[in-house]
Amino acid sequence: MNISILGCGWLGFPLAVQLTHHKHQVKGSTTTPDKMKRLRQEKILPYLLKLTPELENPHEVQSFWDSDTLVLNVPPGRGRDNMVDYHLRQIQSVASYAAQSSINFVLFVSSTSVYPKFPGVVTEKDVVPGKAARSSGNALIQAEQLLQEQENFATTILRLGGLYGGDRHPARYLAGRKNLGDPAAPVNLIHRDDCLQIIQQIIEENITGEVFNAVADSHPARRQYYTRTAKALGLEPPTFSDENEDKNYKIVSNQKLRQRLSYSFSHADLMASWPL
Repeated sequence: MNISILGCGWLGFPLAVQLTHHKHQVKGSTTTPDKMKRLRQEKILPYLLKLTPELENPHEVQSFWDSDTLVLNVPPGRGRDNMVDYHLRQIQSVASYAAQSSINFVLFVSSTSVYPKFPGVVTEKDVVPGKAARSSGNALIQAEQLLQEQENFATTILRLGGLYGGDRHPARYLAGRKNLGDPAAPVNLIHRDDCLQIIQQIIEENITGEVFNAVADSHPARRQYYTRTAKALGLEPPTFSDENEDKNYKIVSNQKLRQRLSYSFSHADLMASWPL
């Protein structure tokens, strides 16, 4: 299978390597010239591709679109006043080139940040346009809708929870911080290993026209989880305040993914997911 991966960073690069090891022909994009050699060393055909927000130098990367499947892994950029509009223009640019190419399937890497801030269990149907908890979520909602409306290719949306694995762990960002809020809020995380396996299965089984949440089975409380993981990493645990709670706790359901893919998470229990 010929697969193009737009965005070979922390998630996209190991995905490209894994797919190559499974005998797929993989093209990978990066915005950094220094990474071209690294992609080439892993037998990934490298492309220098930038969306600012429209595609730069489209003629130089025209062959990038000569694939069966596109993994679109371009999150909204942080720190922009016009984040929602900018990201939508990026996705529009990608969609226009994909629609004119041999690509017939787009797997869009989205996020559980699309859900509004309300308590309870949320499923794939619980998105409310313009009501995401963060502006990045609202940007992703619009991007999802644009891709799902395309007629020249099928789209599957994969909404990932908080990512960890390898050299990345959220406990590092909270270590040593004091009086954090929402100590009882459940966490919605997913290990990179599971992300890679899920994406590969969706591509190889050609599971199109779907929307999936991808989070681990367990949802321990913030205080419990970050205290334990900080200690395991040799870091100073954060402290939490019981006074700063809004109790709008949401648990993201992964039931649809587990049933549709018959998938069992490698890191299902976050409190037993060692090594990190």
